[in-house]
Amino acid sequence: MNRINLIALGVRDIRKSLEFYKNIGFEASVTGDEEQPVIVFFKNEGSKLELFPLEKLAKDINEENPPAISSGGFPGFTLAYNGKSVEEVEAIFKKVKNVGAQVVKPPQTLSWGGYGGYFIDPDGYYWEVAYGADWEFDENNMLMI
Repeated sequence: MNRINLIALGVRDIRKSLEFYKNIGFEASVTGDEEQPVIVFFKNEGSKLELFPLEKLAKDINEENPPAISSGGFPGFTLAYNGKSVEEVEAIFKKVKNVGAQVVKPPQTLSWGGYGGYFIDPDGYYWEVAYGADWEFDENNMLMI
């Protein structure tokens, strides 16, 4: 087992989250309709991102005894978008601010020499947007590490 095909985000308001992600550039494939989405998959490059109602996701894990749903705080992981320039990072931060994301670390020069920052989506998931001068991308726009 050596890949991640899908990252599912449990969301409290799937319609609101769908709008947020569409407004920052994600192209959606919606099961149901956009007014009452059942599940959302995004047609992004690389690993796929999914929105799923939070309570249903917990019950999918264990219907009889679902895991407790967090009331907030840092979930212990981040999602990341790796840009190809400082200008791209700046453009993404401008876009997420315009659709109401909370910027928790404005783009800046980072201790390791790169440039980036963090924002929070409507459900409290932390996104890092960063650029590194030495980064290389493959033909699928995936960061080569």
